[in-house]
Amino acid sequence: MDPPKYPASSVTPTQGNLFRHGRSMSNEAGGAPFKQRDGLQAPFRDGREGRSMSNVNVTFAPRGSSLAQGPPPGSFSSDLRSMTLPRAGTPRTEKGPFFADYGRRDVEKTSEERQTELREQLNKEIKIKVGSENLLDALVSKNNKQTKEQRLRVEAELGSSHRKIIELRGQLEEEIGRSKRPKTPPRNRFSGMFQSSPARSPQKNDQNMQDDMLATEESESPTYVLSEILQALENEGMQPDYYVDRANRLVSLFKKYPALKYDLAWPVFGLRIQTMLLSQSREVVAAGYRVTRHVIADRRSLQTIRHLKTDELVVLSLVKESKANIEREQALKFVRAFLDVKGGIHEVSNSVLRTIVSIAEHHEDRLRSLSILTLLEILVRSPSMAVNAGGMAPLTEALLDGSYPGSESLASAMLYLFDRPSTRVYLKSGHELDAALVIFTDPMAVHSNEEKLKSSARLIRSLMNSWPGLFALANDGFQPIRGLLQSLAYRSFIARDITLDIISAVLQIKAPSWSSSFLAGRRLTTYGRVANLTKDNFEAPSPSEEEGRDRICLTEHYTALLLVVLLQSGLQQALLDLIQEDLESVIGRKAALLHGEMLNLANRLLPYSFCSHLYMAPELMGPIGSRTADTSLPHIAMIYQADSISRTLYRSQASAKNSSGSKWQHKQQHTSSTRIVDPSKPEVDYDMDEARFRAAIVETQILNHVKYVKWNWDLIEDLIEGPLKNPKRLSEAITGTKFLKRLLGFYRPFKYRFSDASNTKANQRYVRVGVSLMKALLQSSEGIAHLSESKFLRQLGECLAQLDRTSGLTSLSPLFSSWRTSETLTGGYFALLGALSSNPKGLEMIERWHMVNIFYHLIDLHDRDDLVELLLGNMDFTLDSHLRVMLSKALTACQKHIRIFSTKLLRQYATLAPDSVDGVYRPSSVCEWAIRLLATQLYDPEVEVSEAAVQILEESCNQTSRLEYLVRCRPQLDHLNEIGAPLLLRYVTYPFGITEIDVFRFLSTSLGYQYLDRLDYITQEMDDWYLGRNYSYVTLVEASLSRALSMPPQDGSRSSINEPVRPREYGTLPPHFYRELTHTKEGCDLLRESGHFDGFVRTISESLADHEDSEASMKLKGALWAVGNIGSMELGAPFLEESDVVKWIVQIAETSEVTTMRGTAFYVLGLISRSLHGMEIISEHGWKAATDQYGRSSGYCLPPTLGNLFMIKRPHDNKAGIRSMARRDLRPRPITDEDPVHARVLSFVVDAGNAVLAKKAASDLNAIKSRHPEAFSSVDLYNKVRDVLGSHNFRLPVRRFILDLFDRSVMRNVVLDESESENESIRTQRPLQACPRLT
Repeated sequence: MDPPKYPASSVTPTQGNLFRHGRSMSNEAGGAPFKQRDGLQAPFRDGREGRSMSNVNVTFAPRGSSLAQGPPPGSFSSDLRSMTLPRAGTPRTEKGPFFADYGRRDVEKTSEERQTELREQLNKEIKIKVGSENLLDALVSKNNKQTKEQRLRVEAELGSSHRKIIELRGQLEEEIGRSKRPKTPPRNRFSGMFQSSPARSPQKNDQNMQDDMLATEESESPTYVLSEILQALENEGMQPDYYVDRANRLVSLFKKYPALKYDLAWPVFGLRIQTMLLSQSREVVAAGYRVTRHVIADRRSLQTIRHLKTDELVVLSLVKESKANIEREQALKFVRAFLDVKGGIHEVSNSVLRTIVSIAEHHEDRLRSLSILTLLEILVRSPSMAVNAGGMAPLTEALLDGSYPGSESLASAMLYLFDRPSTRVYLKSGHELDAALVIFTDPMAVHSNEEKLKSSARLIRSLMNSWPGLFALANDGFQPIRGLLQSLAYRSFIARDITLDIISAVLQIKAPSWSSSFLAGRRLTTYGRVANLTKDNFEAPSPSEEEGRDRICLTEHYTALLLVVLLQSGLQQALLDLIQEDLESVIGRKAALLHGEMLNLANRLLPYSFCSHLYMAPELMGPIGSRTADTSLPHIAMIYQADSISRTLYRSQASAKNSSGSKWQHKQQHTSSTRIVDPSKPEVDYDMDEARFRAAIVETQILNHVKYVKWNWDLIEDLIEGPLKNPKRLSEAITGTKFLKRLLGFYRPFKYRFSDASNTKANQRYVRVGVSLMKALLQSSEGIAHLSESKFLRQLGECLAQLDRTSGLTSLSPLFSSWRTSETLTGGYFALLGALSSNPKGLEMIERWHMVNIFYHLIDLHDRDDLVELLLGNMDFTLDSHLRVMLSKALTACQKHIRIFSTKLLRQYATLAPDSVDGVYRPSSVCEWAIRLLATQLYDPEVEVSEAAVQILEESCNQTSRLEYLVRCRPQLDHLNEIGAPLLLRYVTYPFGITEIDVFRFLSTSLGYQYLDRLDYITQEMDDWYLGRNYSYVTLVEASLSRALSMPPQDGSRSSINEPVRPREYGTLPPHFYRELTHTKEGCDLLRESGHFDGFVRTISESLADHEDSEASMKLKGALWAVGNIGSMELGAPFLEESDVVKWIVQIAETSEVTTMRGTAFYVLGLISRSLHGMEIISEHGWKAATDQYGRSSGYCLPPTLGNLFMIKRPHDNKAGIRSMARRDLRPRPITDEDPVHARVLSFVVDAGNAVLAKKAASDLNAIKSRHPEAFSSVDLYNKVRDVLGSHNFRLPVRRFILDLFDRSVMRNVVLDESESENESIRTQRPLQACPRLT
């Protein structure tokens, strides 16, 4: 089907159908439906459509192809590579280098196929091996007689798979190596044919010629190459791929030589750009926009580019139909490049901006999301521009319907406007953000819109986790949140489940490990037992726990406020109604679990006056008192369920607390190989009698079978952990049976049983049993003698000597080769040696066989880092021995990553619990040894090593006695500069690109203060904080809070030595210099003498009403955080009593018009409440502080009523601002013309913007077009119509229709300033064609 004929007097070739939306437009003009693409290909020729440079139809690359190699300003991707396609459908035989290349391509393809086949076979054999191992483990635990035949078959299959895997890996490595070797392609008789055929056109160069051209450009001056390319663009009448290729070369040139764009000759370069942008080929126009985007350097260059009439060209490109999307996309990216230049946003014209708004309003447009993103950036940088152009309407609509994929960023932009009163006026109604909750308030919409519900849920979480969002939802007594909780009453499982998830997420509730089983319907008494709880969990807190109270979590303070908001909005009643409706359903159980977590949070975070009524539950107790079975039994069940959940939650928290405290002391027992003990199985008795002991030994099957896979390893481990710790039973096992002899023989290296076992998760039990066996034998003299006389240690020493180049022992296949240590349990021998190294007698055995000397030499093996890490990671350095000297050597003489690994090993020793002597806690000798080594590591030449040492010392110094010992070591840290410049201090790193802050830790003791004072460091650091670092602290805290509130709650437990030393604790308050300074009396005296506190108080008092200026706002926040940190200490609280600063902070928290400023004051009041004096001061102003069971403040305080905190002027309350906005949005004066025809056209164009008059206006414009076609060739009329379009809101199809009315030559006259007389003769010779119609 031939494409339709467009009128000769048209600016764009899309003038047929006017108001059709979206997809219908893409199927016009006889082409295939438009497909989304990012790459650009040259079209094949067709003479039925033409603009100035070529007559083309367009063929596009497949979806997902890239437009460029690197992201230039304002773009996502950009590469406009051209490809010539054949004219006809039948493929033609390519001439030239294809035949010479054919043999090599076939060989490479065959090699890749062979590699793929080998990898598939290897994956298959690995799966067979894993399945065989799992099946063998299952068969071992069953009856031996019934499964004997099956085990034999499985063992045979396992051995076969192991051999095949080794063989396939060798073949694959050989094939990969063969494919990488250089090949010489065979030369045949076709290799030289058609390589320089004169019949080929200039634009169809082969790849070799293109490579030669690029090589020539590499060797020539970039200025010369630029002039050559610009000269080549002067050629007219060439195919589109010719211009696209030159444009791509220009882009590559500007990317490689960025300074080249500062030396452009704009008269010549601008003319070439204008010519490309006026081309009839969409690909050429897109290439012109891409080149122009890459020459943008600063605002002056943008002004120069705009003088080329690019605004008119961009508007023309953006209004085109979807089949021209490649041109439209590059035009929009060109506009986005303005935003990357300082001040460039002010160079975006109103006509361009209104065109982008019309695209954002068009739901079916492919560029709608990119247009919305552009409007968001403009809204944040210049709200008045976006609002005056009508940009708020499409943004609010996108927020309401949830169609925009980045709804969180959309909400963030509006929250930015809501934060300050000067920008809040742009949200005219003040309810724009309530659109996120609309779907939850519609009972009919919640049943069939799961995806929209989830999208809105993400948006609601982002709103409730920010101060502007929380204030926005506080309309009419938190009516939006009440509407959200009302959705729990709808009988929709999806709506209820998503609403409960929202509440759990905003309250930072992490589901317990047993929650999935509970929600599935299981009883709490059948799982989740904490059988190993001991009295240790309920003992008095240790000194380290006491000092752990210094950790201040700001997110918990915010969570306390959110909890009160939800409770006052009816959360508890909504949950109780759900539980009462059906306690045994999934939703009922989920609500019961959430109710238990809510009560737990309230008990921990809220003051007593806010949570005392929560535990009464009169709705439940009333029916119970009636003694009616039908009504009281469900309520009794609810109360029992709540009590059961509460007790289980308490046990889970106590268990987690107990396990987290010993994760480093028991690292070997808490690995993935740890055996899970069944609580229902009785433990083996330590005082087992002789008969039962002998029977148990027989049941282990060690005396009956030689094959170790038939042994009962669970019973063996129970015997080692129980009866064999009894010297009498151990003696019987050694002298009366061959039990220990055979068990120890299993571990002998030269028997190749333990050493040949595969390194799998199931086989780790052999390592665990071996470690327990070593420890059990070391507990009695007979065990020590038996171990000393066995061949185990002698053979192990001989195998280690094979790696020692000075021992004289060599082997073609050493036991500790790289492959064996990774694929077999050979590496487990170091765990056994580590168990021996924890005992003095075990150390003597190791030294007897000269293993320590071998260890020294192993440390020097630079090609066996795996062996060095195994050795260091398993040894026990608690005892003062040669092993410590070996570790010192690794810390100083090994490679960088080994030094880092060794430094991290010291963490478990530097953080050991202190010894108590006469009630005084002192660090143990092991801890002091580790601190000395860490202090030495501070001088390491590698920054990463010093940083690891700093972080470990900071954690160790949480205990005062260890801190004082480090001070006595007197480390010199000046050489560390920013990393540890005061590690005398506490070093904290936050990984979001903000300047690292080093805060004093030594200041918390008088000894440390004196040490720093002698270095003259305190006064310098104090001045630094007062003059600048205080403002960086504000940025750090706000970034940490934003990250913490945006992340889901996670389990923070860490136990791997390879993980970061210091976990990332977002949301906790970073250490502040002034807080650490007020730990001691000397620091308080210095603070009083310096007058800094008075300066902070003066800043707060003078800035009570001035919160609009960003610099003044940052200064005020810095002063607030400084005062809060000082007031949080008992010695710093007296500073608060000397002034009225707390009253002013309360005033800011209750009256400031900046929501984030209120939030800062809220957090600061919580800090002040941490001290006894501070708690008394805030109580005088009506604020309530939460306390723990000991009566100490938890650091969380709340206002007496939420209305005081959330009372803020809404946009609709600011009448002056609305009147100002109304004056700003007044319609511009009408644009008229002396020519009556032109005046009618302008009038009808204005009417086309009215949805009621649009159809009639379009008919009238078509009528004028048919009667007076010369009117639409007038440049003056076009300019006035353009002004109308730039000052009014029009839908995208209307803009397209209006611009399609004008003759194509008009745009050329506008851009190139050509006179109309030059084209008059051409216009009179053209036949009159059909005018566009209104559809």
